[in-house]
Amino acid sequence: MGGSSSGRSGKTALGGVLAAGALAFLWLACVAPSGRLGLTAVGGLFPMAATLAAGRAAGYLCWGAAGLLGLIFLPDKGVALLFLTFFGLYPVVKERVESLRRLPLEWVLKLGYFNVILTLGWFVLRGLFLPNPPPWLGENSLLLYGVGNVVFVIYDVGLSRLITMLRVRLGLGRRS
Repeated sequence: MGGSSSGRSGKTALGGVLAAGALAFLWLACVAPSGRLGLTAVGGLFPMAATLAAGRAAGYLCWGAAGLLGLIFLPDKGVALLFLTFFGLYPVVKERVESLRRLPLEWVLKLGYFNVILTLGWFVLRGLFLPNPPPWLGENSLLLYGVGNVVFVIYDVGLSRLITMLRVRLGLGRRS
């Protein structure tokens, strides 16, 4: 029983340490002159690493701790919200969805999740992320959803490749 307790403690500690790394990248996203989305996406790799190394609970701990601390301490709350709603949470959600091992259902769920978050961002939180959309985008929701879904699929495939590489490096084997 003692090993189980220290195992949980180690996983919790790992989740906390990785949350600090995620928060550091979120802070960089606030202060860097460009690359806000990219740095926020890199911050999302930390919950993914926590999930791979210590399980889904550690991934959620990392996501929640970094996101909540981001809301409290970051100068740009939009970065924290972007992390909380998508870049920090999606890698953990992805792991859960892909554990279903039913590819068509996985894609329906992943695209559904993305489109709910996109809708929330576009219609509810747009003032935080994009108060003055470029004229070519304006209110053209079809373009936003079309391009957004293509970019999301590319992001998801790239994230899958990164996860496979990390699994090999961590000696966790491949997902069958």
